[in-house]
Order: sequence, then C-alpha cells, then structure tokens
Amino acid sequence: MFADRAKIIIRSGNGGDGHVSFRRELFVAAGGPDGGDGGRGGDLIFEVDRGLNTLNEYRHRRKYAASNGEPGGKRRCHGADGEDLVLRVPEGTIVREVSTGKVIVDMSHENQRVVVLKGGRGGKGNMHYATATMQVPKYAQPGQPGIELEVSLELKVIADVGLVGFPNVGKSTFLSVVSNARPKIANYHFTTLNPNLGVVDLEGADGFVIADIPGLIEGASEGVGLGHEFLRHIERTKVIIHMVDAASTEGRDPINDIKAINEELSSYDPALLEKPQVIAANKCDVFYGSEEDTVISLLREEFEPQGIQVYPISAVTGRGVRELLYHVRSLLDTLPQEPVMYEPEFDPAELAAAGDEPIEIEKVEEHVFRVEGPRVERMLGYTNIDDEKGFEFFQKFMRENEVYDRLEELGIEEGDTVRLYGLEFDYYR
Repeated sequence: MFADRAKIIIRSGNGGDGHVSFRRELFVAAGGPDGGDGGRGGDLIFEVDRGLNTLNEYRHRRKYAASNGEPGGKRRCHGADGEDLVLRVPEGTIVREVSTGKVIVDMSHENQRVVVLKGGRGGKGNMHYATATMQVPKYAQPGQPGIELEVSLELKVIADVGLVGFPNVGKSTFLSVVSNARPKIANYHFTTLNPNLGVVDLEGADGFVIADIPGLIEGASEGVGLGHEFLRHIERTKVIIHMVDAASTEGRDPINDIKAINEELSSYDPALLEKPQVIAANKCDVFYGSEEDTVISLLREEFEPQGIQVYPISAVTGRGVRELLYHVRSLLDTLPQEPVMYEPEFDPAELAAAGDEPIEIEKVEEHVFRVEGPRVERMLGYTNIDDEKGFEFFQKFMRENEVYDRLEELGIEEGDTVRLYGLEFDYYR
C-alpha cells in the first residue's frame, strides 16, 4: 500500500556523564582528579533516499532513537560518543512537530541531509574543576539529555506539473506517451493508487517533471475515497493539467468534471486555484462526425474566458499532445523558477537551549517549599553536597537556573525549609 503519511517519535542520544575519580598510583601520594568527560549523544538525522517513493517503513515502527554517549572514565578517559541515527525518506518529505503542526524541515532540493535533533553534550569530568584552593573536587557534570519529539512525516511529490482528472480518463496512458514513466494501465477505475512521476523532454525547450495524481472523486477534499492521500501532492506543482474524457465514453460530462475537481481543489486549499490550468480534452479519436467540434466548442466557451486553454488530444494516437506540452512549457516559463519549498517554522534546538527539562517549584505548606525536576535530581546524584566545594557547586547551579529568584517570588523567608528529593535545607540569603 502507498503510504505518504506517518507519525513517529524521534530522540537524540543523551550525553554521557562526567566521571569523578582520582589518580591512585604507587609512590604518588597526592594524585589529582582524573575523571574523564562523557561522550556526546548521537544525532538524529533525516536523509533523502532517491530510491524511496513512499513512507511505508515508518508505518510499522513507532520510535527511533540515536545512541547515548558513554560516561567518562578514570585516568582522563573520554567516554565514547553515541552513534548517530539516520532516517532515510523520499525526496519531498515534510517533517512537522505534531503538537503545533509547524514545519521542522522540508526534505527537498538542497535539504538532502539534515540534523534534526542534536545529541546531548557530554558532561565534564572532575578533572576540570580542580583549582588552587579546591584540589579534590568530588563532583562532575552530568551529560545533557537528548531531545525527544513526536513528528509527522508527510510526502508531497516534487513535480512542475500536476495531471488531475476523474478515474479512467486516460491520465496514465498520457503520462506513458509523453514521458519516461511506465505506469500501470488498465480499463478500470483506480488503476493508479500512487502518484507516478515522469520527465517530459521537449525539442528546443526545457523539459519538466509531470506527476499523474490518482483519480479524484467528489468529496475528496473531505477525505472521501483516497482524497486526502493525493490532494497534498498537487501543492508543490506549478501548473495543473485537467484531463477529461471529451468523448464521454463512460457517460460523464467533461464540463461538470472540471468544475467538480476545481471545487475539490478549492475546498482542500483555495490557493490551488491560483495555479495556471490547461484542459486536455482526451479520447478525441473516438468521436463520430461533428461531435468533437461541438464538445470542444462548449469547453472553450466555458473555460477560455477564464484564461484556461483547451486542447483536444488523443493520448492513444498522440494527436494534439505536442501542442499541449509546449503550451504547458510556456506557462512554466512565466512563473518563478525557484522551487516550491516549505520554510522551517519550528527549531528543535530551542528545546535544548531552553535548559533541558523544567524545574518545578511550589509552596507545599507554610514555610516549606519543594524543588523538583530531572535536572535537579541528576545534579544531586552527581554532587557530593557534604563537601564544602561540592555544596558551593550545587548552590551555583541553583542560582544559574533562577531557582532562588523563583522561591523569593513565592514568598520564601530566611529559615524556611527547601525540600529536594528527600533532602531538606534551611534557606538563607
């Protein structure tokens, strides 16, 4: 099954913790601190794979995480960095943050390999905290945690021209004739269940990429049938070719078909109707007598006043196809040449810059306050607060993270109690 959407959870690796240790060797009476730094956490990377055209593999697995950095070791040993995780996606995949729907990155054109989540930095070992007055630091820096994010992946094919029409009007046959694409062709509805792309080569003019968007039906913009699965692929295109069965071989009215599809395009995104359009009146090879003139005249009377040219063609015999393609090329030449890309709206790096996880501070009763949070818990776990310098190190952490400022905003007074994961301190300025 063709899959152009998926929702997954991604996570970069945690940085390894710094190590606390001291040099201990024979005949070395006062070896200094030699705790090494932790390794960097692995990055979470998205990379375009031109061999892929669906997001199928992301429909069966939910979580993806890069490796964590290793903790530092004795003798100034640096922990190993975590291994990066590379997620390969088709070109044209848009990565969005789920809760806001904002675009993180559009994996197309120059964005072939992008680091979406940076791994956490490794913590510094205690060898970094030795000073002239503090030669035995009994604390080290914890590693920075990785970033976890729920994202949606949405594939929007990259093509200059979108070929739209109701099922069985000859789009696949047309694509196979004008391009290098080889779509499945048969005389029944919904033969095409995923967008097919082909490159059109023109003598004496630049070629272009055309996408056969699977047959739409009324109600597609509301998700009826396979509507939403395919309407999104029209968004990147610059020109739309409406293909209709001009001969009404299945009893359809070509004028009503064009109006119905434009209604679906408008309901999905009104901006789609601002794209230049051209009508390919297909199956003209099966007309009898003057029927063709009548039908083509009616189409032109209805749509050419709106600036939409009508071209009678036969995808089977090739009649009128060349004229249609050169007209499409002329439309493309009047449009901006820069690719259609979605600008980033959400930067995951801001989550790390915000200071890892939040610190919770509340007044639990009169003269008693509670301070909690993963960062506080980790700092307590890696700091010897019974040591004078270790306690000063923890106090500095509390000040830099504005814990004392927030406690004062809550009305803390000297002598009040501060509780931190089973520990209690008296507060003094």
